[in-house]
Amino acid sequence: MSITTLDRTRAAWIADEDPAVLGRIHDSHVQLALWQRPRPNDLDWLDTLDFDEIDDVQETLVVESLTSTLPAALVEAGYPEGSHTALALEITGLARSYARIMDVGSIRMRLEIVETDACRKFHMDNVKARLLMPLTEPGTQWIEAEAGPDAPINHLRAGDVGMFKGRVWAETPAILHRSPPISGTGVARLLLVLDLPSPAHTT
Repeated sequence: MSITTLDRTRAAWIADEDPAVLGRIHDSHVQLALWQRPRPNDLDWLDTLDFDEIDDVQETLVVESLTSTLPAALVEAGYPEGSHTALALEITGLARSYARIMDVGSIRMRLEIVETDACRKFHMDNVKARLLMPLTEPGTQWIEAEAGPDAPINHLRAGDVGMFKGRVWAETPAILHRSPPISGTGVARLLLVLDLPSPAHTT
C-alpha cells in the first residue's frame, strides 16, 4: 500500500514529495524519512534489464569524484553503455544528498540484484542510518513496531527513497523493515543501498 504525507508531533516516520524531507532523519523521534516520488522516466529501461547479465556493485566511493568513478563501476558490472548514464546521475544525486545529511565525504554503495527473501524478518539494521531506494518492484516493506501483529504492511515503491535510522542511532526500534517475500517466485528486484563507509574509508 502507498502512504500519504504524515507530519504529526512525535511520529516515528514522515513522508513528503519534497526531497528535503530526508534531512528530517535528524529529528530525534523520526526513524524513517521518506521521499515519495515516482521513479524517473529515464530509468524505465531497468524493467527490461536482463539481470543475469549484471553483477552486483559494492563500492566505497568518494563523493567529490562520483561523476568519474561511478559510471566506470556500472559499466564494469554490465550495465549497458549509454543507458547507464541516467542511472549514474540518479545515484550520484542521492549519494551527495546522503553524504550531506550524514556529514561525510564518502559513502558505501550497494547496487544489488535480489532474488531471495534476503532479510525476511522485520528488523532494524545495525547501522547509524541507511538509505534505501528500490529501482524496480517489489520494494522494501516496513511497519511501525508498536502497531501489533495485524498492522498494515507499507512498502517503498520503485523510485521512493527512504532514510532509515539504525540501532547505532536509535535506542528503541519504532520502524522495522524487511525484504519483500519473493523467494521461489522467479521475481528479481534491483535495490540501491547507501551506508556510511567503514572508519578506514572515512574522509
